[in-house]
Amino acid sequence: MSASNHLLDQLAESAPRHLEELMEWLRIPSVSSDSTRFTEVKQAASWVADKLEGAGLSVEIMPTQGHPMVYAESPKIDGAPVVLVYGHYDVQPVEPLGEWINGPFEPTIRDGNLYARGATDDKGQVLTHVQSVCDWLDSGQPLPLQVKFLIEGEEEVGSLNLERMLPELREKLACDCVVISDSGQYSDGQPAITYGLRGIATYELTVDGPSQDLHSGSFGGAVMNPAIALCKLLGSMMDERGRVQLPGYYDRVRELNPEEREQWAGLPQNDAEFADSIGVEELFGEEGYTTDERRWARPTFDVNGLTSGHQGEGVKTIIPATAKAKLSFRLVPDQDPDEVTAAIEQHLENHCPTGVRWKLEADHGAPGMLAATDSRFVHAANRAIESAFGVLPVLIREGGSIPIVTRFQEVLGCDCLLLGWGLSDDNAHSPNEKFRVEDYYRGIRASAILWDEIGKLN
Repeated sequence: MSASNHLLDQLAESAPRHLEELMEWLRIPSVSSDSTRFTEVKQAASWVADKLEGAGLSVEIMPTQGHPMVYAESPKIDGAPVVLVYGHYDVQPVEPLGEWINGPFEPTIRDGNLYARGATDDKGQVLTHVQSVCDWLDSGQPLPLQVKFLIEGEEEVGSLNLERMLPELREKLACDCVVISDSGQYSDGQPAITYGLRGIATYELTVDGPSQDLHSGSFGGAVMNPAIALCKLLGSMMDERGRVQLPGYYDRVRELNPEEREQWAGLPQNDAEFADSIGVEELFGEEGYTTDERRWARPTFDVNGLTSGHQGEGVKTIIPATAKAKLSFRLVPDQDPDEVTAAIEQHLENHCPTGVRWKLEADHGAPGMLAATDSRFVHAANRAIESAFGVLPVLIREGGSIPIVTRFQEVLGCDCLLLGWGLSDDNAHSPNEKFRVEDYYRGIRASAILWDEIGKLN
């Protein structure tokens, strides 16, 4: 069987329902990092489980030490390929709440975009595959392959339970290829297949000084201010050329090969337009590399949050007792998060001002990944995306991290396809997250055609 014109027509006719179902799912505030949202996170898992079960798939809600995972599978077909669709139903926190035009869990359509937390990361994108499989089965046509789903509730907090459980799930999740839509198109109207992701290492750095906040008039000039000490430490970690200053940080970094650099140079990157799209006057990054090279294939250091002293209205003239920073490092293939941790600790030991003490707490880390660019699954995806979007996709890497992908490669021994339908300005992790409605529909269509194309492989 194939993705017939009848099925594709049915997908188009079902577009209003597809949109309403996505909005229904988005209304559930499934913030995995917020312990007060435990019930809502579970509700979001039940929603997608019910959707899959209603289409006739075998469904299991698998408990973890945290939030549950939803597993589903269509009937096995002898001799046919097996694909595992991975995604997540948990979402990022919504702060700063005041910057949202509409409530983050009040899905709103404006100018052809659907605004809500989770719209593109990842409810909207993973639902494209859910909708295509459910509608295919509802049409009365059997799928030409077996599709399995694993939709978890802890991707935004590092997928630690899934990573821990993955070896014991090896047989259940066995597949020829993992399909993941949690990335993006290269640009508006230019879809992409992502073959590389950066890894990640995240931390909280605390600098402690006096035993309590001090009067800045009585004690200023006599003690080291922890907030100033923290700023000095953070500033020492990167030079003015965008190079991270940790010992040995670049020792394992692979240089880009000339073919990759040439391919990326041919992409329609416009630095001025890119800067304007994110509201900055000028871009910044490591010298000697293009913007795409820096975003996709070079390691970075960023400060994600700072806390110290008086945060309320008005002035409170104190020397704070403590200062804290949230840090993240995006890593490239071959870099080891544990080695990065050791390098940070060595740097802090060497550069910490006198009179204060530092403490580094590691959160989560994962290496980067690279996938094959010439596999039969990539060729199948090329055909499916070109058919749905009208444009042949380009091959890119992405700067974000999906920590579990590398583990899928290691444990399941399978190919990986990263097919992103979102756009760079979709505000994932930021206020006013969105997903273009038309790209949601195109994603559903591409997904349906993909099952047809993979089903032809043997």
